[in-house]
Amino acid sequence: MTRDRRARRIPGPRGTAVAAGDPPVVVVVGGGIAGLSAATVLSERGVRVVVCEREDHLGGRVGGWPTELADGSRVTMTRGFHAFFRQYYNLRSLLGRVDPTGSALVAMPDYPLWHAGGHREGFAGLPRSTPWNAAGFLLRSPTFRWRDLPGVDARAALPLLDVSVPRTYHELDHLDAASYLERLRFPEAAHALAFEVFSRSFFAHPNRMSAAELATMFHIYFLGSAEGLLFDVAADPFPHGLWDPLARRITARGGEVRTGCAVESVRPGGPRRFTVRAGGEELHADAVVLALDVGGLKSVVSGSRLGSAKWRDRVAALESAPPFLVSRYWLDRPVWPDRPGFLGTSGYGALDNVTVLNAYEHEARAWAARTGGSVVELHGYSLPAGVDEESARRGLLEQLRVVYPETREARVVDERHELRADCPLFPPGGFARRPGVRTPDDFLVLAGDLVRIDLPVALMERAATTGFAAANLLLERWGIAGQELWTVPLRGRGPVLRRVARKWGRSPGPGEDDAVRPVLHTA
Repeated sequence: MTRDRRARRIPGPRGTAVAAGDPPVVVVVGGGIAGLSAATVLSERGVRVVVCEREDHLGGRVGGWPTELADGSRVTMTRGFHAFFRQYYNLRSLLGRVDPTGSALVAMPDYPLWHAGGHREGFAGLPRSTPWNAAGFLLRSPTFRWRDLPGVDARAALPLLDVSVPRTYHELDHLDAASYLERLRFPEAAHALAFEVFSRSFFAHPNRMSAAELATMFHIYFLGSAEGLLFDVAADPFPHGLWDPLARRITARGGEVRTGCAVESVRPGGPRRFTVRAGGEELHADAVVLALDVGGLKSVVSGSRLGSAKWRDRVAALESAPPFLVSRYWLDRPVWPDRPGFLGTSGYGALDNVTVLNAYEHEARAWAARTGGSVVELHGYSLPAGVDEESARRGLLEQLRVVYPETREARVVDERHELRADCPLFPPGGFARRPGVRTPDDFLVLAGDLVRIDLPVALMERAATTGFAAANLLLERWGIAGQELWTVPLRGRGPVLRRVARKWGRSPGPGEDDAVRPVLHTA
């Protein structure tokens, strides 16, 4: 796996190669990316792992399950499209265990963005280094032209060139992303395409999202990493190519993976350190990894005697992002052959992106080839609370017919819809209160994309990174060697630009040094 030459390595804890004697027992609560990451590392070190997943499938929000269409076809439904960006080093390390050749992922040629006003952007072919990638973007961008530069508030924009975690959160977390975008005074179309599309990938409108989270995301995907904004996608439905092979790997090392097994409570004490009530029985564990979504974590913690009152209050204060809708349609005719596999949209009502699955996924491609049709998926993020699902579905389908007019005459062979509200919200001011991997109990750890870790990671990569970090924390307690972590550069890439940003863009703040900081911080 190639990496940005400035990517940073954080060594894992040192110790013996594997557990000796009677190995510790760890219950991992949650079988999404974070839970599978922790369970994989622990099982590789000889720890006895039991994964408990409440759903009947693994993968969490990147999961999938079988379904039968009206025409009798057996297919896989998922929670929606996911982009595996090149800078997801820890996630790719996890997947490399079962896909050493990288064949489970295929490259998308571009990340196209369309605005209803006619503006279009893409990121293919840009230089990979800062500031040349930004200059290249400006040179060809129809929405952000050189003559717009004098109107930009340079002082407000300079912190984007000197992102460093957690310092950036100390400086910007009190602001919401929408207010920060207004301060920047970028052209309106550039707001929609270059920022709002990205912020909505966190399933929240910019006015409910921390400006620090937006700035960090801009660092991860554009200014801080030479990997850029191009990404890969799964060539097969997620269970077949990713999660089921990982589960087999865990069980081959003596672990258990239980699906349809909801955890009700975690109680200190018993024959071992913890007693976990799951699936109607008691499991006894030396340590527990809670790798849950917001609702699941709050439910388990409220039904258990864990941590301190202050820590429980932090967990109770976590919020979920607004609802989002995934609508997948099996159509009786193809879309035009030049349609991209993935398209980000703005200004088309609630429609945030369109995916043509048969452009890249083997199962969808086989169905389309057999029937002469196409498989199209629509996403609507940050929907209003209490949204009427039927009207939301109609709205997304109507906008598809505007974006891709050839679908207007298509007959729907079958359809599936997923309306969920289980993604974490990163509101202004929330960073300082967000629970980290550590908890008040040395043998209880958290993992997931809702968990704070002081590294520039996001989305699926935050889930994988916190899963590895949770495993490392436990392995260190037992004197067992852990898993190395990787991240994009911990600061802005250009030293001259960083100096300018530090002098003119802000006042000096905490954390000015560029050393690798402890990434687990206090409970």
